[in-house]
Amino acid sequence: MGTYARQDIVFVRGEGCWLISEGGERYLDFGSGVAVNALGHAHPKLVEALKTQAEKLWHTSNLYRVEGQETVAEKLTRLTFADQVFFCNSGAEAVEGAIKVARRYHYVSGAPERQRIIAFRGAFHGRTLATLAAAGNEKYLEGFGPTAEGFDHVEPGDLEAVEALIGPTTAAILLEPIQGEGGVRSFSAEFLRSVRELCDTHGLLLVLDEVQTGVGRTGKLFAHEWAGITPDVMAIAKGFGGGFPTGAVLATAEAAKGMTPGTHGSTFGGNPLAMAVASTVLDVITEPGFLEAVQTKALHLKQGLEGLKDQHAGLVEEVRGAGLLTGLKLKSTITPAQVVKAANEEKLLIVGAGDNSVRIIPPLIATEEEIGEGVRALSRALTRVAREMS
Repeated sequence: MGTYARQDIVFVRGEGCWLISEGGERYLDFGSGVAVNALGHAHPKLVEALKTQAEKLWHTSNLYRVEGQETVAEKLTRLTFADQVFFCNSGAEAVEGAIKVARRYHYVSGAPERQRIIAFRGAFHGRTLATLAAAGNEKYLEGFGPTAEGFDHVEPGDLEAVEALIGPTTAAILLEPIQGEGGVRSFSAEFLRSVRELCDTHGLLLVLDEVQTGVGRTGKLFAHEWAGITPDVMAIAKGFGGGFPTGAVLATAEAAKGMTPGTHGSTFGGNPLAMAVASTVLDVITEPGFLEAVQTKALHLKQGLEGLKDQHAGLVEEVRGAGLLTGLKLKSTITPAQVVKAANEEKLLIVGAGDNSVRIIPPLIATEEEIGEGVRALSRALTRVAREMS
């Protein structure tokens, strides 16, 4: 179906931070499959994990215990706030599952009227009908019939508006610590702590969408750690599978108490192939020094992008993001598509975003040399755009 405005490039091979086209051209991949290829392409440990599992067992369904699920769930609960995990296939499914967990929690707690969820404008939570409604973006909702009920929206960072919306039917607050698709806009640590306090005060669940910000992307295993808070429920995917489709809903035992047999399910969720890869991703990212190295590389990238902002002041308005989830807010005279196209011509892959921004999302394994090369290619791309405008 014609649902993608695809770029006319076909990639046939990947090596680390590089993609090779069918014509043999090498592109520096600073889009990471939209924050998915956290460990780059063809990472030897991921390849070995997948090959080993593929020779043993692919699928049994969730009618039986799945050894890989138990292994990965143990790792996730040891590394995070969570006591329980549900495995699915994608970020949208993970957010849908998190919404169900939050509503079901109040139902079994004797408050079935508490169904509404406060969310933030500019968010992106997925492409299902419920996750589209949660984000509230009219462009994505247009033409798909009645909008799923139960979501109230406020502007990012407006704590008073959040508090004003809380009522007897409110169940939870849902947010991304950094709105990736929405323009790489970050919530401050102070705001996140205040939202956590509001949830505690009013008996709400804090639901975090860490589909794009999680699994090392910001230099911590999960972005909320920078604020020193914990959610009640969290959706993860993208980098969690390192390129293999998998997602998960993480929750405290209290938040998940309503998720009893029959309340939710997934045919493919947590299949042995996905679990073998996800388990290895977690092992690599939690190796001693790995996340500290991401933080160092992130500083290098941020400095490079700030230099670009100064060098191309007529095109770049602001450097955004955290860790290796960064972006450039562009001046209104140019569009993300122009910059993405010019970057492609410089053999650099980046990703457009909302709020007239582009995302620069290198694999977490990128070297400082590759980051420097990416910044220089982006500078050349911006020069191209300026030249075309003159």
